[in-house]
Amino acid sequence: MGGFFGVVSSGNCIDDLFYGTDYHSHLGTRRGGLAVRLQDGRFFRSIHDITNAQFRSKFDGELDPLCGCAGIGVISDTEDQPLLITGRLGRFAIVTVGKINNQQEIIRALFGGGYSHLSEASDGEPNPTELVSMLICRKDNFVEGIEYAQKVID
Repeated sequence: MGGFFGVVSSGNCIDDLFYGTDYHSHLGTRRGGLAVRLQDGRFFRSIHDITNAQFRSKFDGELDPLCGCAGIGVISDTEDQPLLITGRLGRFAIVTVGKINNQQEIIRALFGGGYSHLSEASDGEPNPTELVSMLICRKDNFVEGIEYAQKVID
């Protein structure tokens, strides 16, 4: 299981992102990660192992100098997240929580359509978050891409 939390704000979102993601710590015990789009347009991403320590202690002090108005955080029992993606829609951060029942079918279709590779998660399985990002980037914008991913994924 796991949980995710996102913030878009007119001001600095770091504290809200940190505490909102930390709230989901009871949903997972393996990895915790945050990605923030900084004011200068760059992304900051940090992922920590939380198997033997609380989420809060892993990020303590690391976020203090940051300022950004959009971010996403995740507590995950599977792969390291968030992923930073550079695709045809631009640069973005993505997290997923869930099980893709038809993952192998989607992968076969993507490879048959010209995609050449897919990274593996730490458990040796294809990375489901990257798979979702590939589906999103098949369309002309994020709205259509997310709708397409939701339609294709079981």
